[in-house]
Amino acid sequence: MRSLLLNALCATVFAFSATTALAADVKMVGVVEKIQLAPDGKSAKATLKDNKSGNSVVLSIGDDETLDKFKDKRIQVGDEIRARFDDAGGNNQSKSFRKTAGC
Repeated sequence: MRSLLLNALCATVFAFSATTALAADVKMVGVVEKIQLAPDGKSAKATLKDNKSGNSVVLSIGDDETLDKFKDKRIQVGDEIRARFDDAGGNNQSKSFRKTAGC
């Protein structure tokens, strides 16, 4: 009886943790409305307008590859972007930030 309860508890915890992890990963395609580089150049905030909903979403960017593209103007306001980000905690931390045409 005890092991049956333990197995049921473990299965329940696993099921809820798996759905929570999947719900935090968001994909979107949108147009860049604004880019704000931090003064130290080690982070940025980019505002995208979602093509599907029309809502503006602010993403936090921290990876060197994307920051270099901002600095070199390879990604700029008006470009269409395919982004993947983690929305847990309301921070919208970018995991992937690329032009839809490839960049």
